[in-house]
Amino acid sequence: MSRTIIASEAISLLCKELQDNNYIHSSDYEKYGVKRGLRNADGTGVMAGLTKICSVEGYYIDDGEKIPKEGHLFYRGIDINDIVNACKAENRFGFEEVIWLLLFGKLPTKNQLERFNGALAARRELPDNFTEDMIMKAPSPNIMNKISRAVLALYSYDDNPDDTSIENVLNQSLRLIAAMPSIMSYAYQVKRRHYYHKSMYIHPPKPEHHTAEVILNALRSDKKFTDEEAKLLDLCLILHAEHGGGNNSTFATRVLSSSGTDTYAAIAAGVGSLKGPKHGGANHKVAQMVAAFKENCSDITSESQVKDFLVKILKKEAGDGSGLVYGMGHAVYTLSDPRAVILRREAEKFSAGTDFEAEYRLLSLIEKLTPEVFSSVTKKTKYICANVDLYSGLVYKMLNLPEDLFTPLFATARMTGWCAHRMEELYTGSRIIRPAYKSLSAHTAYVPIDKR
Repeated sequence: MSRTIIASEAISLLCKELQDNNYIHSSDYEKYGVKRGLRNADGTGVMAGLTKICSVEGYYIDDGEKIPKEGHLFYRGIDINDIVNACKAENRFGFEEVIWLLLFGKLPTKNQLERFNGALAARRELPDNFTEDMIMKAPSPNIMNKISRAVLALYSYDDNPDDTSIENVLNQSLRLIAAMPSIMSYAYQVKRRHYYHKSMYIHPPKPEHHTAEVILNALRSDKKFTDEEAKLLDLCLILHAEHGGGNNSTFATRVLSSSGTDTYAAIAAGVGSLKGPKHGGANHKVAQMVAAFKENCSDITSESQVKDFLVKILKKEAGDGSGLVYGMGHAVYTLSDPRAVILRREAEKFSAGTDFEAEYRLLSLIEKLTPEVFSSVTKKTKYICANVDLYSGLVYKMLNLPEDLFTPLFATARMTGWCAHRMEELYTGSRIIRPAYKSLSAHTAYVPIDKR
């Protein structure tokens, strides 16, 4: 018998022991009034902090009852639709303006924005030898893990990494926000070479480029892209930049920040959280789900076929076996996710008359049919709307961006929100986040090893 088999059997036995001694029945949570996932019984989040950065609204409370409403997203009190519409009307990039708004609390003047763009451009280059030593020498099958490693590694290239003064953390934040496109694209190039055996190309950022242009310049082999493509990617960055202090990755960043740890450790926690399929990794899961529909439905624009396959997914007979329809449902939004509404509109516009039109129609059917099918299969009544992940992957596909980068692009945008919340936590929190856990272990006597 090989050592591998022995090790496998040993692990199985240890897992059995672990499971036997760690199971907690769901009724115990109710018994002790524990709010799992920091959620109230009606699904609303437990109030854990205050913020001026962002407001996510999807319901209101009336006489203690949760009442659904159309979703709204506000950056520093400004409706996301107003930001997006203003950029479209003036045909300009908006992500850098959003970075300023989220970090500093108000909209920049034209002069401030121009100077800020220059400040970001000056910080886009990675430290000397960083790309070779920290990215190229250790390829990763998942870009998010490589980003996390790179963020942590930047600690070693910082002359004052542990200083948590607002001045120093702001400087660190600007460097991270500016460097993310390069970290992401270089990590992808290394994966292309190591895992796909394709050519790797490194395109240094151009100082005159906005963030969306930096990304497309880095990822296109010929460095060519249209202004329309860059503005569409810019829109995605705006929509993903921030989503309140309660989302999992931002809360993780605030938890670590509350301990007084360094910026790189706190931000790496946010990256690790966003990777999860229940959070930012859901856009990758949507892509896998779409592939399953294409494989199992002869016509993905057929309402009856899509409906039948949704039933199988919810019954855990298809898809990844989780019973989840990825891209549908949200912790806060009930009737609509404003980000999904905006991306749906763009996806419809850009897919019309192209090879992507059928996939757009599939996603529209998933959005339309899931609430009805969910109610039929589970016998539960629940408000379910499309979330941002349902359409973001299709938009990225239309921009010829690889699936490997769907979640990393999310992280590149969300770096702004993480940094804003870290500084707010450091400046106003002043207390380590430390919730309580009820122990269910009975007191027992220690047994000497020879009597066990």
